[in-house]
Amino acid sequence: MASASNHPVIRALLSLALVLAVGALFHADGAFFQWDTHRDMLRGVSVFGILACGMTLVIIAGGIDLSVGSILGACAVVFSLLSIHQGLPAAIAIALTLLLGTACGVVSGSVIARFRVQPFIATLAMMVFARGLAKFISGGQKISTAVQIPDGSYSYVEIPPVFDMIGARIAGDNIAVVTLVMLLSMAVCGILLARTTWGRQIFAVGGNEEAARYAGIPVGATKVLAYGLSGLFCAVAGICQAAQELQGDPEAGSTYELSAIAMVVIGGTGLQGGRGSIWLTLLGVLIIGYLEKILSINAVGEEMRLMLTGVIILGAVLLQRNR
Repeated sequence: MASASNHPVIRALLSLALVLAVGALFHADGAFFQWDTHRDMLRGVSVFGILACGMTLVIIAGGIDLSVGSILGACAVVFSLLSIHQGLPAAIAIALTLLLGTACGVVSGSVIARFRVQPFIATLAMMVFARGLAKFISGGQKISTAVQIPDGSYSYVEIPPVFDMIGARIAGDNIAVVTLVMLLSMAVCGILLARTTWGRQIFAVGGNEEAARYAGIPVGATKVLAYGLSGLFCAVAGICQAAQELQGDPEAGSTYELSAIAMVVIGGTGLQGGRGSIWLTLLGVLIIGYLEKILSINAVGEEMRLMLTGVIILGAVLLQRNR
């Protein structure tokens, strides 16, 4: 029988406890014990956490999605263009942006399911395409409140109220709206995985695709749905990113896919597919978020932070392999 420390939840909790202990030890003159530090950490990690929701679904299904950062960038540009420059109502701008993200995910899933293309290759192609789409739509420029008029000069428009609403802090400035969006996204994923037939099917497909096919599970449709939902969460993250930055940047989301994968893996969801949970991903989000924040408040350089994160990812994968 495996020891309790080998259980992924216990292992993730121990890892989080270790990171928190490091924060308590290197607290930067008490900064770690202030609520503002934790609030800002949660706000800063929320967009990555939303992306990690979709990544969790895809990885449990036995795949990988390298396109999440690029789809986020495209959706941030489209949302900003529709709401700031075109002045469309918030509901329409959000709906069209969600449709774009979902469509990108469905295309990736369809290519993987229909043509048996490796997920790495299919999503790599979508990563390049979506980044190009973002630059094409934006003309290579950030979509902000500065709107170019025919004579070449710029006029400035007001930020739509939806940007202020999504980027706001509530409960006495103690929690960010984007953090609530992340938690809601995780709750939706948790319900899908634990309470629906499709949730059981995604575990079956990731565990043994051929066995799932013989059992009558619609393997192709299950994969398409997983990637479609991943694209949907990319759109949600893109909207939140645009709202926080008050603009749509065609370069937004660059390398975000690496952070999303790291959060899923460090939480304990297996890259082999067939096992994991969104709550493990939440622990992974907190581990990465706190690690980044502790290093930041202690003025550790970005290069060292990247190196340390790489070592931690490798260690998490090796621990999974040894289980």
